[in-house]
Amino acid sequence: MNIAEHIKYLAHEGQLLADAAEQAGLDAEVPTCPDWRVRDLLRHTGMVHRWATGFVVEGHTSYRPGPGEPGLDGAPLLAWFREGHAALVSGLTAAPAALECWTFLPAPSPLAFWARRQVHETTVHRVDAESALGLVAGRSPVDAALAADGVDELLCGFHGREKSRVRTDEPGTLRVRTTDTGDVWSVRLSAEAPRASRDADGPADCELSGTAEALHLTLWNRLRPGSPAVTLTGDARLARLWRDTSAVTW
Repeated sequence: MNIAEHIKYLAHEGQLLADAAEQAGLDAEVPTCPDWRVRDLLRHTGMVHRWATGFVVEGHTSYRPGPGEPGLDGAPLLAWFREGHAALVSGLTAAPAALECWTFLPAPSPLAFWARRQVHETTVHRVDAESALGLVAGRSPVDAALAADGVDELLCGFHGREKSRVRTDEPGTLRVRTTDTGDVWSVRLSAEAPRASRDADGPADCELSGTAEALHLTLWNRLRPGSPAVTLTGDARLARLWRDTSAVTW
């Protein structure tokens, strides 16, 4: 996906998140994020949006911590979230292709990195916001191309870093195969950080297959284990390992 597509989806997903949060109410529990209520979701995601906007708009070339979550609640919190989301979309849209700023995952350019990272951050948390409405079958779909891109970022980006906790003393290969977009990843799991590649070379000890959306939500631990939307074949130990150790935290 290109930068313009990422920004388009970011605008849409952020609007859906805000609308779901407003409809659910800020005190509603978020089933996909235990111990969070909708206000926590808005405060976190809104803070991340402002943090990202700082790099894109101000061009910081070294790491800077997030601005912190506000003590806002009710209508002011919703307005704050919408304002920050709009500023992020605007900042990415106006940024030059040659933007230079700090990033933390491999990408063709800093602008490509921030557009991609923020759309997937927002999409996952939009799903969280809709879970507060009790939506499963009626949830807004994640576009297949966007979902496949999100799987790729998670497997090849986040869990390609040394800080990934997905490790095992019993090595094995986890294969992830979409049934709608034709994408395949092989993730080599061992005592070292995972190593993912976009191929189906060699045997796999465990395979997860399903639509790109189902796999995206499963790998981000937003679908319950054993969901009929995803087919598991082979050694379930590797799927459990992923579920238990793959959480990405701020």
